[in-house]
Order: sequence, then structure tokens, then C-alpha cells
Amino acid sequence: MQQVVQRGRPGQTSAGQISSQRLSWPRFFLRYPIFLLAFGPPLFRAADKYAGVDTSKAHFDIWTILQLGLIGLVSSRALLRLANSRIIRLTAPVRSVVKYWLFLGLMFVVSIAYSPGRAVSFAYSVIYFLILTSITEFLVDTYRTPPDWMQCLFALRLVSLLLFLAVLVTLPISPGMVLEGFRLLGGSVASVPLIAPVIAIVSAYSFLHSLEPRLQAALLTLLGIAGTAVTQWRGAEIGLIVIFLILGLVWARESLRSAYKLVGASVALSLVVILVLLTVGAGRVWNRFNRGGDFQNIVTISGRTELWSEVIAYCSVHPQGMGYIAGIRSSRISSGGSTSFHSSLTHMGGTDNSYFEVLADAGWIALLLYLVILFKIIALGMRFALEHSRRRPRSELIHRRPIQCALLIFGFCLIDGMDSSIFATPLTQAYYFQHIAMAVILGTASSIILARRRSSAHLPNQLGKQNHLPRQNNLSNS
Repeated sequence: MQQVVQRGRPGQTSAGQISSQRLSWPRFFLRYPIFLLAFGPPLFRAADKYAGVDTSKAHFDIWTILQLGLIGLVSSRALLRLANSRIIRLTAPVRSVVKYWLFLGLMFVVSIAYSPGRAVSFAYSVIYFLILTSITEFLVDTYRTPPDWMQCLFALRLVSLLLFLAVLVTLPISPGMVLEGFRLLGGSVASVPLIAPVIAIVSAYSFLHSLEPRLQAALLTLLGIAGTAVTQWRGAEIGLIVIFLILGLVWARESLRSAYKLVGASVALSLVVILVLLTVGAGRVWNRFNRGGDFQNIVTISGRTELWSEVIAYCSVHPQGMGYIAGIRSSRISSGGSTSFHSSLTHMGGTDNSYFEVLADAGWIALLLYLVILFKIIALGMRFALEHSRRRPRSELIHRRPIQCALLIFGFCLIDGMDSSIFATPLTQAYYFQHIAMAVILGTASSIILARRRSSAHLPNQLGKQNHLPRQNNLSNS
């Protein structure tokens, strides 16, 4: 638990000087309600609710109203707090990212003019800015009073666990709502290929760095891995493997003992994999992973490359894109077989790729802005996450841990985003998860920047006092 540090006169604090204690969960979610957005909330509706319905037009039911109501409450609170703030401060790197977020939103607004479903594009543009307002208020608030950043990531895991429980409860009641064959995808209740890896990543990081009871962290890690395997979602499986490899390498850098443990675990895992391949057969393992797809299915990523090439061809002629959200939904591109399953689960057409989704929404400039945002966040996070502890005070360790873990979650979202467009579509849990991870990275980086500013300002004062004291002694002696 972090300690509260106060400086200056009683009752007064300056920006970033308080690191709040870990709060109870009800107080935490009331204090930082953007984490409530990660719930979605779960949509307990049939998978074929909008089957055969034009998804470029707005459709409402009780679950849509609940979603919009939650966003409205969180964003209204954010707007009121920002309006009542006498001074709105952000560090320069965070301010730069927020500006790019704003410019990207303006590109989506412009796309309303040529969107085939203007009502849908307008509605999603409003939702985009409501979410951006909530994130900005969170960053402004944490600039003044930083939270326990690791608790923020534990909160994201708690949301994932509750959503996973909702899927398991729904499974015996209405299997068709969360199952596709034998794949537990969660349907509209929750995205299991997202929440299961998040559980595994946060728990594995906590296990390696002893941030909670190790038995609890180990069990939750196994739960997340098992949940990911049951989905048979290749993007999630590949993403989790890559993130685990990065996690192991980062952990091994911290000490020679960690490096020895990583080498030993890698050798043991390699032997187990070889044994499984010899026992079961490499062909059967590959068919299981690829779900029996042929060579063309593998090369085209289940037909996705054909879809992406059509999006590129369209945007080459129309560089402004198709219109925010509604464009790709109403185009003939989104009616292909490669996206029919995606459409039946999420009630929307899409490109099955977050980057091509942005391109289809508002064209090449929007894609460039989106990539700049991602690059700036990654660069800012890695600037502090990979610094060796010997180069900086150990007090920065409380910030370096959460920024590393948040980067791992963000990295998973970027990898899985190559296989799904939900990370670029508001009103989806994946969209909230990715943006919350981005906000945690930016907020933690701000805390480190502010702490270093205070340290650099405090050092000259200390040196001045040391140089001044001997001078006073000499005068007194003379």
C-alpha cells in the first residue's frame, strides 16, 4: 500500500504530490468511474437480435439504453468536474496525445457529411467525444491526485473476472448466446477473447513481482490461459503468447536470478511442447490451432486479406473513407462471408481489423492520426517502463510496475486489433479496455514526470543550503 506524502502547509498539496492509498472497491469505482465503462454493460440479448437488419441504421433496445445511460452518467460527471476546475493541467506529452485524440474525433465528425448512415455516424461521433471527455477528466484528476496505479489494473482485472462470471452463468441458461460451436466467445455478454487474456496478463505480472498472494495470482493466471484456450481465437492466443514472451524477457532483465529462472522455465516448457508434439502429432496440433483450415485459409487469414484489399482499393479512390462506423456497415464489403460471423455476434459489420476500420471510417489522414496516437503512447510508456532501477530512486518502482503492466495490456490490444475491429468501435468492451489502458499509461507517466520535476527542483535547494552553511560558520568564527 502506498503511503500518503504531504508537503507544504497543512491542508495544501501541489500537483502530483499525493499518492493515494488503495481504496475499497466501491470507493474506487465511485472515485474513478471510467472503469465502470469497461463493464459495457453486458448485453444479455440473443446473438441473432439484429440478424437481417440493416446495421447502418440505429436500433435501440433496453440494453442499448443502459449502455448510453452509463456513458451519459460518467461523461456528465466528467464535464461538471472539468467545468468547475479553476485550472486544467496536463503534462506536455499527455496534452499532445489528447490533442491528437481531438483531431481524430474531428475527422470522424467531418465524415458525417458523406456517410450513408448520418444518424449512426453522428451518434457514434458524440459517443467518441463523451468517452474522450471522461478520459481527459481522469487524466486531469490524477495529475492533481495520483491513484494507486496498480489498483487501476487490478480494477480492470476485477471487471474482467465479473464479466467472465456473467458468461459462465449465461452458459447453462442460454448456450447459444455465448457459444459458437465449442468456442466460448461470450457473444454480446462479454468478449472472452479479451477479458481472459487481461486476467492472465495482470495475474502473471502480479505473480512474477509478488504484488499479491502468489497462489491467488497463479490460479487466476491459469484461469485466464484456460479461458483464452477455450475461445480458440487465434488473435487472442497469438497475442497472449507474444505478451508472455515480452513479460518473461522484461522480468529476466531485473536480476540474474530471474534470468536463470526464465531459462529454466523455457527449457522445461520446450520439453513439454516437444513431448506433446511427439505424443499427439504436430499435424493434429496445427489443425486444432487452425481449426482445420486449408493453406489458402491460412494465407488469407480466413479471408480477411481479401476484405482488407477491398478497403484499400476503395480508399485509394476515395481517400476520405466511407463514413464513421456506418460506412463499412452499409457497404457491400461488410457483407462478405468473412465478416458474417463477426456481424452476428456484435450486431455490426466491420473490417475485422482495428487499423483498417479507422481507414474505412475516415480515410488515410484518420489512420495516420490513429497510428501517431498509438506510437506516442508506446514511446512514452517505454521511456519509463524499461529504465533500470539502479538509475533511478527506488521510490519510482511503484510507478514503473503499473506502467509495465499497462503496456503489456495495451500491447495485447494492438496485436489482437489486427484480428478484430472492436478496438476501434465505441460501445464495445474492447474499445473501453484499450482506452483505459492508454489512460493508465499516460497517467502513470505524468506521475513520474511530476516526481522528477520536484526532485530536480529540490536538489538545487539542498545544494544551496549546504554551500550556505559553511559560509555562515566562517563569518561567525571571524
